[in-house]
Amino acid sequence: MKKVFVLIICLVIALFSTVLAETIKAGVSIESVPKAFFGTWQVDAQLEKTNNYGTFKPVSRDLWNLSRMGDVIKLENPFTRASAQVEIKQTEGNVVVFAKTSSFDNKILRDTVTIRLNGDTFGGYNDIVLETVSLYDGHILKRDTAKYLIKGVKLAGSSVLDSKIRK
Repeated sequence: MKKVFVLIICLVIALFSTVLAETIKAGVSIESVPKAFFGTWQVDAQLEKTNNYGTFKPVSRDLWNLSRMGDVIKLENPFTRASAQVEIKQTEGNVVVFAKTSSFDNKILRDTVTIRLNGDTFGGYNDIVLETVSLYDGHILKRDTAKYLIKGVKLAGSSVLDSKIRK
């Protein structure tokens, strides 16, 4: 009876391990992110469309520092001191789609960024959703959205170095 019980437990563990391994494989591998993605970028954004022009700036300039430590990608802005973990949603060649979520007061900010890397520059979009949540029962009181056209120029990182210098 003990042998049958142990055998069943082993089979369940093996089955669970196989399912878990397939789930991990189905996600986007951090290894598929192009190396040129990482570094410090000057990012210019121009508001393309929104449902609330009073909430979102028409133009902005930011500094993004994209770094990796192990399996974690972090986006930091040294001017605003904002920092967030980035979730890679998709990579295909030199196109990277990533998302981040942050909360403050009774608001939730979700960014989904799609960029196409081109050497030391990129172009793309930042789709933003800003939700105001009820402090009473947690339902969404208001949802503001914006779509920005973004352009980035690399300021620091390995790809801005001349290939002769790197050798």
